[in-house]
Amino acid sequence: MIVDKTKYDLNRGVIKVMKNFNSLGISEGLINNLKLQGITEPTPIQENSIKIIKDSKDVIAEAQTGTGKTLAFLLPMFENMSSDINSIQGLIVTPTRELAIQITEEAMKLKQAKDLNILAIYGGKDTGAQLKRLQGNVHLIIATPGRLIDHLSRGTVKLDQLKTLVLDEADQMLLMGFKGDVEDIIKETPKNRQTLCFSATMNSDVKKLAYRYMIDPKVVVIEKEEVTLKNIKQFLVETTDRKKQDALCKVLDENNPFMAIIFCRTKRRADDLEIALFKRGYNCKKLHSDITQSKREKIMKSFKNCEIQYLIATDVASRGLDITGVTHIYNYDIPETAEGYIHRIGRTGRAGELGCSYLFVDPKDKGLLNMIEKQIKLKIPVVNDL
Repeated sequence: MIVDKTKYDLNRGVIKVMKNFNSLGISEGLINNLKLQGITEPTPIQENSIKIIKDSKDVIAEAQTGTGKTLAFLLPMFENMSSDINSIQGLIVTPTRELAIQITEEAMKLKQAKDLNILAIYGGKDTGAQLKRLQGNVHLIIATPGRLIDHLSRGTVKLDQLKTLVLDEADQMLLMGFKGDVEDIIKETPKNRQTLCFSATMNSDVKKLAYRYMIDPKVVVIEKEEVTLKNIKQFLVETTDRKKQDALCKVLDENNPFMAIIFCRTKRRADDLEIALFKRGYNCKKLHSDITQSKREKIMKSFKNCEIQYLIATDVASRGLDITGVTHIYNYDIPETAEGYIHRIGRTGRAGELGCSYLFVDPKDKGLLNMIEKQIKLKIPVVNDL
Protein backbone atom coordinates (compact mmCIF):
# COMPACT_ATOMS: atom_id res chain seq x y z
CA MET A 1 0.00 0.00 0.00
CA ILE A 2 1.17 3.53 -0.71
CA VAL A 3 2.87 5.17 2.24
CA ASP A 4 1.38 8.44 3.40
CA LYS A 5 4.09 10.84 4.58
CA THR A 6 1.76 13.75 5.36
CA LYS A 7 -1.13 13.32 7.80
CA TYR A 8 -4.21 15.49 7.95
CA ASP A 9 -4.24 18.00 10.79
CA LEU A 10 -7.67 17.92 12.51
CA ASN A 11 -8.02 20.53 15.28
CA ARG A 12 -4.24 20.49 15.62
CA GLY A 13 -4.23 16.75 16.06
CA VAL A 14 -3.47 13.83 13.78
CA ILE A 15 -5.92 11.35 12.36
CA LYS A 16 -5.00 7.85 13.46
CA VAL A 17 -4.36 5.32 10.69
CA MET A 18 -7.61 3.56 9.86
CA LYS A 19 -7.61 -0.19 9.33
CA ASN A 20 -10.89 -0.65 7.48
CA PHE A 21 -13.80 1.09 5.76
CA ASN A 22 -16.16 0.35 8.64
CA SER A 23 -14.20 2.64 10.96
CA LEU A 24 -14.60 5.40 8.34
CA GLY A 25 -18.37 5.17 8.57
CA ILE A 26 -18.97 3.27 5.34
CA SER A 27 -22.03 1.02 5.45
CA GLU A 28 -21.90 -2.77 5.19
CA GLY A 29 -23.56 -2.81 1.76
CA LEU A 30 -20.84 -0.65 0.22
CA ILE A 31 -18.10 -2.50 2.11
CA ASN A 32 -19.33 -5.84 0.73
CA ASN A 33 -19.46 -4.29 -2.73
CA LEU A 34 -15.82 -3.18 -2.37
CA LYS A 35 -14.82 -6.69 -1.25
CA LEU A 36 -16.31 -8.12 -4.44
CA GLN A 37 -14.01 -5.71 -6.31
CA GLY A 38 -11.04 -6.96 -4.27
CA ILE A 39 -10.81 -3.77 -2.20
CA THR A 40 -10.47 -4.47 1.52
CA GLU A 41 -8.33 -1.64 2.92
CA PRO A 42 -8.57 2.13 2.36
CA THR A 43 -5.65 3.96 0.78
CA PRO A 44 -4.18 7.00 2.59
CA ILE A 45 -6.27 9.52 0.64
CA GLN A 46 -9.38 7.52 1.54
CA GLU A 47 -8.33 7.17 5.18
CA ASN A 48 -7.76 10.89 5.54
CA SER A 49 -10.74 12.28 3.65
CA ILE A 50 -13.77 9.92 3.67
CA LYS A 51 -14.87 10.69 7.23
CA ILE A 52 -14.48 14.45 6.73
CA ILE A 53 -16.49 14.36 3.49
CA LYS A 54 -19.15 12.18 5.10
CA ASP A 55 -19.47 14.87 7.79
CA SER A 56 -20.37 17.33 4.98
CA LYS A 57 -17.23 19.47 5.36
CA ASP A 58 -15.46 21.14 2.43
CA VAL A 59 -12.19 19.47 1.46
CA ILE A 60 -9.13 20.40 -0.58
CA ALA A 61 -7.24 17.19 -1.36
CA GLU A 62 -3.90 16.86 -3.10
CA ALA A 63 -3.15 13.34 -4.24
CA GLN A 64 -1.62 11.84 -7.32
CA THR A 65 -3.51 9.76 -9.85
CA GLY A 66 -3.60 6.09 -8.86
CA THR A 67 -3.92 6.71 -5.11
CA GLY A 68 -7.64 5.89 -4.93
CA LYS A 69 -9.03 9.42 -4.85
CA THR A 70 -12.10 8.56 -6.98
CA LEU A 71 -13.44 6.27 -4.25
CA ALA A 72 -12.33 8.83 -1.66
CA PHE A 73 -15.14 11.12 -2.80
CA LEU A 74 -17.58 8.59 -4.32
CA LEU A 75 -17.99 6.48 -1.16
CA PRO A 76 -19.02 9.30 1.22
CA MET A 77 -21.16 10.85 -1.52
CA PHE A 78 -23.06 7.58 -1.87
CA GLU A 79 -23.52 7.50 1.90
CA ASN A 80 -24.89 11.06 1.94
CA MET A 81 -27.23 10.78 -1.05
CA SER A 82 -30.78 9.41 -0.86
CA SER A 83 -32.61 7.52 -3.61
CA ASP A 84 -35.89 8.85 -2.16
CA ILE A 85 -35.05 12.45 -3.07
CA ASN A 86 -36.04 13.31 -6.64
CA SER A 87 -33.25 15.79 -7.48
CA ILE A 88 -29.59 16.05 -8.48
CA GLN A 89 -27.72 15.72 -5.17
CA GLY A 90 -24.17 15.12 -6.41
CA LEU A 91 -22.15 16.65 -9.26
CA ILE A 92 -18.63 15.63 -10.28
CA VAL A 93 -16.94 17.93 -12.81
CA THR A 94 -13.83 16.54 -14.51
CA PRO A 95 -11.74 17.89 -17.42
CA THR A 96 -11.80 15.05 -19.97
CA ARG A 97 -14.25 12.56 -21.40
CA GLU A 98 -11.92 9.70 -20.49
CA LEU A 99 -11.97 10.73 -16.82
CA ALA A 100 -15.76 11.16 -16.89
CA ILE A 101 -16.13 7.65 -18.31
CA GLN A 102 -13.75 6.19 -15.73
CA ILE A 103 -15.51 7.85 -12.77
CA THR A 104 -18.88 6.75 -14.14
CA GLU A 105 -17.64 3.16 -14.32
CA GLU A 106 -16.57 3.31 -10.66
CA ALA A 107 -19.91 4.85 -9.63
CA MET A 108 -21.86 2.19 -11.54
CA LYS A 109 -20.05 -0.53 -9.57
CA LEU A 110 -21.16 1.10 -6.29
CA LYS A 111 -24.72 1.41 -7.63
CA GLN A 112 -25.11 -2.34 -7.06
CA ALA A 113 -24.99 -1.61 -3.32
CA LYS A 114 -27.11 1.55 -3.37
CA ASP A 115 -29.50 2.15 -6.22
CA LEU A 116 -28.81 5.74 -7.22
CA ASN A 117 -29.49 7.03 -10.73
CA ILE A 118 -26.24 8.10 -12.37
CA LEU A 119 -25.84 10.14 -15.54
CA ALA A 120 -22.63 10.89 -17.46
CA ILE A 121 -22.61 14.09 -19.54
CA TYR A 122 -19.73 14.57 -21.95
CA GLY A 123 -19.05 15.33 -25.59
CA GLY A 124 -19.41 12.63 -28.21
CA LYS A 125 -22.61 11.25 -26.70
CA ASP A 126 -26.09 11.80 -28.15
CA THR A 127 -27.49 14.94 -26.49
CA GLY A 128 -31.05 13.84 -27.22
CA ALA A 129 -30.57 10.63 -25.25
CA GLN A 130 -29.07 12.61 -22.39
CA LEU A 131 -32.02 15.01 -22.37
CA LYS A 132 -34.47 12.10 -22.32
CA ARG A 133 -32.73 10.59 -19.33
CA LEU A 134 -32.67 13.90 -17.52
CA GLN A 135 -36.47 13.94 -17.56
CA GLY A 136 -36.27 11.10 -15.06
CA ASN A 137 -34.95 11.08 -11.52
CA VAL A 138 -31.16 11.66 -11.58
CA HIS A 139 -29.20 11.68 -8.30
CA LEU A 140 -25.58 11.94 -9.47
CA ILE A 141 -24.10 13.63 -12.55
CA ILE A 142 -20.53 13.14 -13.79
CA ALA A 143 -19.72 15.74 -16.43
CA THR A 144 -17.13 17.61 -18.44
CA PRO A 145 -17.47 21.41 -18.17
CA GLY A 146 -18.42 22.26 -21.75
CA ARG A 147 -21.26 19.78 -22.16
CA LEU A 148 -22.63 20.56 -18.69
CA ILE A 149 -22.68 24.30 -19.50
CA ASP A 150 -24.70 23.42 -22.61
CA HIS A 151 -27.33 21.63 -20.50
CA LEU A 152 -27.41 24.46 -17.95
CA SER A 153 -28.01 27.03 -20.68
CA ARG A 154 -30.84 24.90 -22.10
CA GLY A 155 -32.38 24.60 -18.66
CA THR A 156 -32.25 20.79 -18.88
CA VAL A 157 -30.08 20.50 -15.77
CA LYS A 158 -31.10 22.10 -12.48
CA LEU A 159 -28.53 22.26 -9.70
CA ASP A 160 -30.59 24.22 -7.16
CA GLN A 161 -30.91 21.19 -4.85
CA LEU A 162 -27.28 20.10 -5.13
CA LYS A 163 -25.67 18.80 -1.93
CA THR A 164 -22.10 18.07 -3.04
CA LEU A 165 -19.93 19.48 -5.84
CA VAL A 166 -16.64 17.76 -6.74
CA LEU A 167 -13.98 19.46 -8.85
CA ASP A 168 -11.82 16.53 -9.95
CA GLU A 169 -8.33 17.10 -11.43
CA ALA A 170 -8.83 20.81 -10.71
CA ASP A 171 -5.30 21.73 -11.81
CA GLN A 172 -5.88 20.11 -15.18
CA MET A 173 -9.21 21.88 -15.64
CA LEU A 174 -7.58 25.25 -15.09
CA LEU A 175 -4.67 24.34 -17.35
CA MET A 176 -7.14 23.44 -20.11
CA GLY A 177 -8.87 26.81 -19.80
CA PHE A 178 -12.05 25.75 -18.01
CA LYS A 179 -11.84 28.32 -15.19
CA GLY A 180 -14.72 30.42 -16.58
CA ASP A 181 -16.90 27.36 -17.17
CA VAL A 182 -16.23 26.05 -13.67
CA GLU A 183 -17.18 29.39 -12.13
CA ASP A 184 -20.37 29.53 -14.23
CA ILE A 185 -21.28 26.03 -13.02
CA ILE A 186 -20.65 26.95 -9.38
CA LYS A 187 -22.96 29.97 -9.71
CA GLU A 188 -25.81 27.57 -10.55
CA THR A 189 -25.40 25.67 -7.27
CA PRO A 190 -26.68 26.54 -3.76
CA LYS A 191 -24.31 28.55 -1.57
CA ASN A 192 -24.66 26.04 1.26
CA ARG A 193 -23.46 23.12 -0.88
CA GLN A 194 -20.46 20.99 0.09
CA THR A 195 -17.47 21.55 -2.20
CA LEU A 196 -14.65 19.06 -2.72
CA CYS A 197 -11.56 19.98 -4.71
CA PHE A 198 -9.28 17.09 -5.74
CA SER A 199 -6.06 17.77 -7.59
CA ALA A 200 -2.72 16.13 -8.37
CA THR A 201 -0.98 19.44 -7.74
CA MET A 202 -2.23 22.27 -5.53
CA ASN A 203 -0.80 25.30 -7.31
CA SER A 204 -1.73 28.92 -6.58
CA ASP A 205 -4.48 29.02 -9.25
CA VAL A 206 -6.20 25.96 -7.77
CA LYS A 207 -5.95 27.41 -4.26
CA LYS A 208 -7.44 30.73 -5.36
CA LEU A 209 -10.37 28.96 -7.01
CA ALA A 210 -10.90 26.64 -4.06
CA TYR A 211 -10.78 29.22 -1.29
CA ARG A 212 -13.02 31.60 -3.23
CA TYR A 213 -15.87 29.11 -3.27
CA MET A 214 -15.27 26.98 -0.17
CA ILE A 215 -16.13 27.41 3.50
CA ASP A 216 -13.34 26.63 5.97
CA PRO A 217 -11.98 23.75 3.84
CA LYS A 218 -10.03 20.94 5.46
CA VAL A 219 -6.74 20.25 3.65
CA VAL A 220 -5.56 16.70 2.95
CA VAL A 221 -2.14 16.23 1.35
CA ILE A 222 -0.71 12.87 0.31
CA GLU A 223 3.00 12.66 -0.55
CA LYS A 224 3.67 12.30 -4.25
CA GLU A 225 6.75 11.71 -6.35
CA GLU A 226 8.75 9.28 -4.23
CA VAL A 227 5.60 7.24 -3.60
CA THR A 228 4.66 7.03 -7.26
CA LEU A 229 8.12 6.10 -8.54
CA LYS A 230 9.05 3.61 -5.85
CA ASN A 231 7.85 0.51 -7.73
CA ILE A 232 9.06 1.65 -11.17
CA LYS A 233 12.42 0.68 -12.67
CA GLN A 234 13.52 3.55 -14.89
CA PHE A 235 15.88 3.31 -17.85
CA LEU A 236 17.39 5.85 -20.27
CA VAL A 237 17.99 5.19 -23.97
CA GLU A 238 20.37 7.64 -25.62
CA THR A 239 19.65 7.89 -29.34
CA THR A 240 18.90 10.37 -32.12
CA ASP A 241 15.57 11.21 -33.64
CA ARG A 242 16.56 9.40 -36.84
CA LYS A 243 17.51 6.21 -34.99
CA LYS A 244 14.80 6.43 -32.33
CA GLN A 245 12.30 4.15 -34.07
CA ASP A 246 14.82 1.32 -34.44
CA ALA A 247 15.94 1.80 -30.83
CA LEU A 248 12.33 1.60 -29.65
CA CYS A 249 11.66 -1.59 -31.60
CA LYS A 250 14.80 -3.24 -30.21
CA VAL A 251 13.70 -2.44 -26.65
CA LEU A 252 10.14 -3.66 -27.36
CA ASP A 253 11.47 -6.94 -28.75
CA GLU A 254 13.72 -7.47 -25.74
CA ASN A 255 10.98 -6.61 -23.21
CA ASN A 256 7.94 -8.13 -24.98
CA PRO A 257 5.74 -6.40 -22.37
CA PHE A 258 2.33 -7.69 -21.36
CA MET A 259 0.68 -4.23 -21.74
CA ALA A 260 2.49 -1.02 -22.58
CA ILE A 261 1.85 2.64 -23.35
CA ILE A 262 4.13 4.50 -25.75
CA PHE A 263 3.95 8.28 -25.30
CA CYS A 264 4.46 10.73 -28.16
CA ARG A 265 4.62 14.51 -27.94
CA THR A 266 2.15 15.27 -30.75
CA LYS A 267 -0.79 13.71 -32.58
CA ARG A 268 1.25 13.67 -35.81
CA ARG A 269 4.08 11.77 -34.09
CA ALA A 270 1.57 9.25 -32.71
CA ASP A 271 0.02 8.82 -36.18
CA ASP A 272 3.41 8.22 -37.81
CA LEU A 273 4.59 5.82 -35.11
CA GLU A 274 1.40 3.75 -35.28
CA ILE A 275 1.82 3.29 -39.05
CA ALA A 276 5.51 2.36 -38.65
CA LEU A 277 4.95 -0.13 -35.81
CA PHE A 278 1.93 -1.68 -37.53
CA LYS A 279 4.03 -2.28 -40.66
CA ARG A 280 6.62 -4.00 -38.47
CA GLY A 281 3.96 -6.34 -37.09
CA TYR A 282 3.31 -4.86 -33.65
CA ASN A 283 -0.18 -5.10 -32.11
CA CYS A 284 -0.81 -1.40 -31.54
CA LYS A 285 -3.40 1.38 -31.65
CA LYS A 286 -3.09 5.15 -31.28
CA LEU A 287 -5.10 7.32 -28.89
CA HIS A 288 -5.40 11.11 -29.13
CA SER A 289 -7.97 13.90 -29.25
CA ASP A 290 -8.56 13.80 -33.03
CA ILE A 291 -10.00 10.29 -32.78
CA THR A 292 -13.80 10.18 -32.42
CA GLN A 293 -15.15 9.54 -28.95
CA SER A 294 -16.81 6.24 -29.87
CA LYS A 295 -13.56 4.97 -31.39
CA ARG A 296 -11.55 6.13 -28.37
CA GLU A 297 -13.89 4.22 -26.06
CA LYS A 298 -13.57 1.11 -28.24
CA ILE A 299 -9.75 1.37 -28.23
CA MET A 300 -9.64 1.83 -24.45
CA LYS A 301 -11.94 -1.16 -23.94
CA SER A 302 -9.76 -3.31 -26.19
CA PHE A 303 -6.62 -2.19 -24.35
CA LYS A 304 -8.15 -2.89 -20.93
CA ASN A 305 -9.21 -6.32 -22.20
CA CYS A 306 -5.59 -6.99 -23.27
CA GLU A 307 -6.55 -7.23 -26.94
CA ILE A 308 -4.01 -4.49 -27.75
CA GLN A 309 -0.41 -4.84 -26.55
CA TYR A 310 0.80 -1.31 -27.31
CA LEU A 311 -1.22 1.88 -26.84
CA ILE A 312 0.45 4.80 -28.64
CA ALA A 313 -0.79 7.95 -26.94
CA THR A 314 -0.36 11.65 -26.51
CA ASP A 315 -0.69 13.10 -23.01
CA VAL A 316 -4.48 12.78 -23.19
CA ALA A 317 -3.87 9.34 -21.66
CA SER A 318 -1.12 10.31 -19.22
CA ARG A 319 -3.28 11.16 -16.23
CA GLY A 320 -6.54 10.09 -14.72
CA LEU A 321 -6.89 6.84 -16.61
CA ASP A 322 -6.90 3.90 -14.24
CA ILE A 323 -5.68 1.05 -16.45
CA THR A 324 -4.64 -1.99 -14.45
CA GLY A 325 -1.98 -4.33 -15.76
CA VAL A 326 0.25 -1.83 -17.61
CA THR A 327 3.75 -3.27 -17.18
CA HIS A 328 5.84 -0.86 -19.27
CA ILE A 329 5.86 2.82 -20.22
CA TYR A 330 7.94 4.04 -23.18
CA ASN A 331 8.58 7.78 -23.48
CA TYR A 332 9.24 7.84 -27.21
CA ASP A 333 9.31 11.64 -26.93
CA ILE A 334 10.59 13.24 -23.75
CA PRO A 335 7.86 15.14 -21.85
CA GLU A 336 8.32 18.89 -21.52
CA THR A 337 8.06 18.95 -17.71
CA ALA A 338 9.19 16.75 -14.84
CA GLU A 339 5.58 16.56 -13.68
CA GLY A 340 4.58 15.29 -17.11
CA TYR A 341 7.21 12.56 -16.85
CA ILE A 342 5.95 11.52 -13.43
CA HIS A 343 2.34 11.43 -14.63
CA ARG A 344 3.27 9.35 -17.65
CA ILE A 345 5.30 6.67 -15.92
CA GLY A 346 2.73 6.63 -13.10
CA ARG A 347 0.54 4.51 -15.42
CA THR A 348 2.66 1.51 -14.34
CA GLY A 349 3.93 0.24 -10.98
CA ARG A 350 0.48 0.58 -9.42
CA ALA A 351 -1.25 -1.27 -6.57
CA GLY A 352 2.06 -2.66 -5.32
CA GLU A 353 3.06 -4.15 -8.70
CA LEU A 354 6.45 -3.53 -10.28
CA GLY A 355 6.71 -1.55 -13.51
CA CYS A 356 9.33 -0.42 -16.01
CA SER A 357 9.78 2.81 -17.92
CA TYR A 358 12.11 3.76 -20.76
CA LEU A 359 12.96 7.34 -21.71
CA PHE A 360 14.35 7.93 -25.23
CA VAL A 361 16.50 11.06 -25.47
CA ASP A 362 18.07 12.91 -28.37
CA PRO A 363 21.17 15.07 -27.63
CA LYS A 364 18.93 18.16 -27.85
CA ASP A 365 16.84 16.77 -24.95
CA LYS A 366 19.68 17.01 -22.39
CA GLY A 367 18.25 20.14 -20.76
CA LEU A 368 14.85 18.54 -20.19
CA LEU A 369 16.52 15.33 -18.98
CA ASN A 370 18.56 17.23 -16.38
CA MET A 371 15.40 18.94 -15.15
CA ILE A 372 13.55 15.62 -14.82
CA GLU A 373 16.43 13.90 -13.00
CA LYS A 374 16.75 16.82 -10.60
CA GLN A 375 13.03 16.69 -9.81
CA ILE A 376 12.87 12.92 -9.23
CA LYS A 377 16.26 12.96 -7.45
CA LEU A 378 17.58 10.11 -9.56
CA LYS A 379 20.23 9.69 -12.24
CA ILE A 380 18.34 7.44 -14.65
CA PRO A 381 20.60 4.51 -15.65
CA VAL A 382 21.53 4.32 -19.33
CA VAL A 383 20.85 1.21 -21.42
CA ASN A 384 24.19 0.67 -23.18
CA ASP A 385 23.69 -2.49 -25.25
CA LEU A 386 21.50 -1.08 -28.05
